[in-house]
Amino acid sequence: MTPTPTTGAILVVDFGAQYAQLIARRVREAHVYSEIVPHTVTAAEIASRAPAGIIFSGGPKSVHVEGAPAVDPAVYELGVPIFGICYGAQLIAQQLGGSVANTGVGEYGRTDLDVVAPGVVFGGGQPAHQQVWMSHFDSIAEPPAGFTVTAVTDQIPVAAMENVERRIHAVQFHPEVVHTPHGQQVLEHFLYDVCGCGPTWTMGSVIETQVEAVRAQVGDARVICALSGGVDSAVAAALVHKAIGPQLTCVFVDTGLMREGEGDQVVETFQRHQGIELIHVRAADRFFERLAGVTDPEDKRKAIGELFIRIFEDVSGGIEDARFLVQGTLYPDVIESGTASAAKIKSHHNVGGLPEDMAFDLVEPLRLLFKDEVRKVGTELGLPDEIVWRQPFPGPGLGVRIIGEVTPDKVAVLQRADAIVREEIRAAGLEREIWQAFAVLPDIRSVGVMGDERTYGYPIIIRAVTSEDAMTADFARLPYDLLERMSQRIIGEVPGVNRVAYDVTSKPPGTIEWE
Repeated sequence: MTPTPTTGAILVVDFGAQYAQLIARRVREAHVYSEIVPHTVTAAEIASRAPAGIIFSGGPKSVHVEGAPAVDPAVYELGVPIFGICYGAQLIAQQLGGSVANTGVGEYGRTDLDVVAPGVVFGGGQPAHQQVWMSHFDSIAEPPAGFTVTAVTDQIPVAAMENVERRIHAVQFHPEVVHTPHGQQVLEHFLYDVCGCGPTWTMGSVIETQVEAVRAQVGDARVICALSGGVDSAVAAALVHKAIGPQLTCVFVDTGLMREGEGDQVVETFQRHQGIELIHVRAADRFFERLAGVTDPEDKRKAIGELFIRIFEDVSGGIEDARFLVQGTLYPDVIESGTASAAKIKSHHNVGGLPEDMAFDLVEPLRLLFKDEVRKVGTELGLPDEIVWRQPFPGPGLGVRIIGEVTPDKVAVLQRADAIVREEIRAAGLEREIWQAFAVLPDIRSVGVMGDERTYGYPIIIRAVTSEDAMTADFARLPYDLLERMSQRIIGEVPGVNRVAYDVTSKPPGTIEWE
């Protein structure tokens, strides 16, 4: 596995916050590397990573409830700068001898904040009266000894506090959300002025670091890349090719679960335009055979992930010294597949779906990155826009957009309906605004009337979302006339479909994909 650059990083300690990933992203937007760690991390483990600073996230619990998450008290003695947010601020107050009270009055949503002592994080010409986003019921009643109150609201006496000598700062509000207009400035003052970080986390530096890491990991061995045709695997392939050149062979497994025409497009792009050796494996029959009778989404993902690896192992038999497998695993994939600090939401075929007896060592040069960072890396590497800005596509392909058993007939229906959705999004000029837009085929049928005759056909569900990194997403507010065109075309052009619905669920509570 490609090593991660933790020395000099900002560690975001996750107390179960809704916004932990957002905090990490905001730090990276300031061009400082950040990584999420569980609240069970010990002071010794933190010290071994020599971070530039630590951020305590918010969290859903009260510091007073039994079993409330806490941090190793020895963390405060490391001399590493600490910044607490919401629950993290309350925890700092409680653990260092202040008091946290349940006053019976919480603050939720937009709140007016008065800066009473600019201190460090409110510097840089920020207004003394500003709007912030609050979401808390408990409040800091008394700061610990040695702390100065730097901001208040009408409801709480300690909305922000700091101990400059110990380099510990805390705010009751959420600076990471866009509803706090000066929040990014607050974070950057902590990063630059308290932690002494510089804006060095750039995509150019990521490429340089990972090129060196890949070379160190694989030496002169042969490497194969699991090329799916999506953005992640394409950028991973280009990055590894930059590192080791002809030692890399890409393997494109045409599963039969791709979008309409996508298999031919992938082969054309990489063989003709990228100059990377590519082996094209047509394996649709094997995947349909393996998925026959499989309906549980976790079973489908794992079946697809395992068969991918078995096919790569078969292909690698003809490639001398092929001991390494490149994958386009991203940071959200790792988080959603379950970590010490995050419950498993779903297994990603390239993380939780891998077989334990796999014959390859993994090379994952994008494992540190969010999706928008991957696109920037792709652009930096010179990949064309049609690859870099391709909408995200799950590794298991249409296998997880067909609810229930996957069959060739269902795939054909979904391919055509999905193509219509994407064509209409493109024609409406919304391709860059929409994170993902696609069709889903559920495992039900409904009665309809077409040509004065009764029909009993499939519904198609249209899913379109806006997002920054896929960790959270909102359903896209598509114009009604666009939805109407999609519906008319799908029903008129796709045999076996007599109904179209639009999914208006955000993430959370739903996920972007249906399975």
